[in-house]
Amino acid sequence: MLSYLILTTRAILMAAVLCGTITGYTRMAGDRLQRRVVWIFAGAGTLMSMVIAFLRNTTSLIDSAILNGWIYAVSLAAFLLFLLFTLKAPSSGTGKVLRLIPYILLGILFMTVIAYAMPEVWAYPHHVLLSEKTIISTDFLMAMIGMTAGLILAVVTFFAVEKSLMRLSLPGAGIFLRLELLLNAAMRLSGLFSVLFQKKIVKSNHLMFTYTVFVKNHADWFMFASLFLALVLAFLLFAGSLTQKEPYRNPAEHRKIRAKWRSIRRWAAAVCVVSLLGVLNVTVVEAMNATDVTLSPIEEATDMDDENVYVGFDLVEDGHLHRFAYETKDGVQIRFIIIRKPNSSSYGVGLDACDVCGETGYYEKDGQVVCNLCDVVMNISTIGFKGGCNPIVIPYEIRNGQIIIPIAGLLEYEREFK
Repeated sequence: MLSYLILTTRAILMAAVLCGTITGYTRMAGDRLQRRVVWIFAGAGTLMSMVIAFLRNTTSLIDSAILNGWIYAVSLAAFLLFLLFTLKAPSSGTGKVLRLIPYILLGILFMTVIAYAMPEVWAYPHHVLLSEKTIISTDFLMAMIGMTAGLILAVVTFFAVEKSLMRLSLPGAGIFLRLELLLNAAMRLSGLFSVLFQKKIVKSNHLMFTYTVFVKNHADWFMFASLFLALVLAFLLFAGSLTQKEPYRNPAEHRKIRAKWRSIRRWAAAVCVVSLLGVLNVTVVEAMNATDVTLSPIEEATDMDDENVYVGFDLVEDGHLHRFAYETKDGVQIRFIIIRKPNSSSYGVGLDACDVCGETGYYEKDGQVVCNLCDVVMNISTIGFKGGCNPIVIPYEIRNGQIIIPIAGLLEYEREFK
């Protein structure tokens, strides 16, 4: 249960803060049509996330890295255009279409946030059923309780941030919106660089690589920064409630004003509570839930030269998980795993690490590949594709009965194993 609570929190809590900020700002600044446009895009993002989850987990029709790359690129483009179109407030003579454009861009951002964050969550029941085979089991029930608790936390966070933001002035709400969008853009830029490197669309350079690795290794910091901004919002509301001196003409108006500020304080308190719960989930609860599984030993590859590691089919054709490593000149072991896919002549190849849980590794249990940190069961057929808790994708080729792993591709992830 705790594993899926933690995973769901990591996947969507920051998205909930951003989406709440977008809708709160839209409800303050937009008219009925502008608000409707944002929600239409939100619905499209939800539908898209379900389709992506289905295709990722039941077919090999999509390349997750390429799909994510498009999501990153569209998100960044929408963010930059939104900043451009809101450099100054629209004049009274601005056309209706031009006034609608910023909200179309916010809607696109809303859509990309959901399309990126939610497929992983929709896939959790499928992941559990890979090992449980039936929904009539205690493990499946506990996993779904954890997932549901994480979803409830995200929904409450969304409404708490939205309601709190609406109590600010419009300029103040605009500042908070742009800061949250900036944090999101920083993470999407790192993801885009990663895809471009992986697909060899651009050649890696030190600055881009260092930035990408930093963001990947400190993803929690960005979530904490997003929650910190929400806490600043709550603090401002609390401070405002203590100093408010709204005039009133009679006791009825006075009671109405007091009720309004009580409501504001409650939503601000809700922001504080959900922020605290989110931080506790990915720190204290995760530490309590950590498992201690002994990973299988590292096997010796068939051959190795200055450019490649070679693994013969005879070493990995039994359908079990096999772990190999390349040791750098600094003594860092960069581990990678290989497993033959069920009822197939193809192989799943990836680092013994993932973007979500780091280099804690994977182990085999009852014919399934399981993450050592969060106990998520991998769909073996999707190992080699980016997404969720799958192993980080590395380049390789198959030739002359061997799986050939370029050493340069492994060295890109040396910091993951330090």
